[in-house]
Amino acid sequence: MFPLDYLLFLQIILFLFITPGTPRIVIISLSISYGIRKCVWVALGDVTANILQASLVIFILHSFFLDNPSLLNFIKWIGIAYLFYLATDVYFSKIKNLKNVNSEKSRLSLFKDGFLVAGTSPKAWAFFPLIFPQFINFETNYVIQFLILITTYVVLDFLSLICYAILANKLIDWLKANPKTINTISACVLLFIGIYIALTQQY
Repeated sequence: MFPLDYLLFLQIILFLFITPGTPRIVIISLSISYGIRKCVWVALGDVTANILQASLVIFILHSFFLDNPSLLNFIKWIGIAYLFYLATDVYFSKIKNLKNVNSEKSRLSLFKDGFLVAGTSPKAWAFFPLIFPQFINFETNYVIQFLILITTYVVLDFLSLICYAILANKLIDWLKANPKTINTISACVLLFIGIYIALTQQY
């Protein structure tokens, strides 16, 4: 069984990934300090935390959705509110100055950095229970749907982190020169997606 509204799911995560949030700011900083190759371990730590978060959310909460289908409608509106919150947060966020780290770091230490940044992110913990269930039909084989969604999420997240690492210097210069452009575009798209979900998805 394929996930519900898969293309919409792709749009949501793609615009989240191009937004310079905490994991991307961290990997830019570490890329400048340690190089792109070592940042692969930061990205691996990030996506590992995401896999654990998503698995806990879906496989613990899915029974509640089966027993209470009306709960999905309630979560839908919480998810829409969360998208509006993200849009506001993205629009008003500022790019902070990045500092280089002089000491060497092991691969394990870099992996831990990525894992802890993603694992302790309130936004990540909010995203999986509020957004993932919108695209899963829990009355059919939800495991396959989950695997498709989390694989898509992890692959695109990993690639976006590496792209940020590769383009670190240029990206920092561009963001300093145009601090509001990418934030404004991302915020508008998130608002549009929230309105689209409100008007089209019914439970």
